Amino acid sequence: MDRNILNKLRVRMLDRGPVRNLPEKTLQESFILNTWGTNAIEGNTLTLDEVTKVIESGMTVPNRPVRDLQETVQHLSALAEVVSGKIHGVNMESALDLHDMIFHGILTDAGQWRKVNVRISGSRYSPPRVEKLISLLQEWGKYYMSLEMNREDVFSQAAAMHFGFESIHPFSDGNGRVGRLLLNMHFLNHNWPLIHILPHDRDSYLYALESAHLNGLDKLTDFLETCMARSLIFVLDKVGSEEDMLLTLGEAKKTSGTDYSTKYLALRIQQGELPGIRLNNRWKTSQAAIGLYSEIKGRE
Repeated sequence: MDRNILNKLRVRMLDRGPVRNLPEKTLQESFILNTWGTNAIEGNTLTLDEVTKVIESGMTVPNRPVRDLQETVQHLSALAEVVSGKIHGVNMESALDLHDMIFHGILTDAGQWRKVNVRISGSRYSPPRVEKLISLLQEWGKYYMSLEMNREDVFSQAAAMHFGFESIHPFSDGNGRVGRLLLNMHFLNHNWPLIHILPHDRDSYLYALESAHLNGLDKLTDFLETCMARSLIFVLDKVGSEEDMLLTLGEAKKTSGTDYSTKYLALRIQQGELPGIRLNNRWKTSQAAIGLYSEIKGRE
């Protein structure tokens, strides 16, 4: 994703105020999407509509595992603490607090570092042995602080922090969900919105993490930029102008004033060049996003 597009979308959003002060309804819709996505990629069976019912109405969902419902409610609480700033430091203490909040009553070791050696399913990489955990976590925290002190690029910094945490894999279970909350804490602290990693992102996300072991952080950085573009247009749809309204690709083609076909728009979204979001199995974008793409990238 072109950084100029990201920055201009962010300016449009910040014209409406700081991220943590977005309207309550907008924050709630972001909470729903984030909670559904982060749990679903780990095997939680609740659909987006079901998560919406649980969060908005406090309704239970029949014929779903109790754990799936509990994870949904407790992740929402943890995310709310992050967005409010009550938990705000990207460090070991926050990781333990978040793990306890999400998995209290679900895992017997909620809020505790793992005491056993683990493997990551599908990965060629083995996390460090348990006796090395604390020293590696301390190094991870110090390295992140050094990046903060040196004012490193926000996306490169996010990729390094997230990859470092996931590589250590400090919990027996729940590393991904805690790591993604720490990732969002980082972005919020820099006045960027929540990023949402959704079920259709799972393969790309895992590939980017796996690739980082051998090829560096570029693919993970690119992945996070693409996710952020999606988050920006999602928020702007709620608080922006008419140009920021999310449209189906057919609607966007008619109103954008360009000759881009729907096939071309879909291709550029999937390539991470045009900001877009997939909701209810349909790609959507906005006039503002197409306008910025046309201005900055054109038809390549």
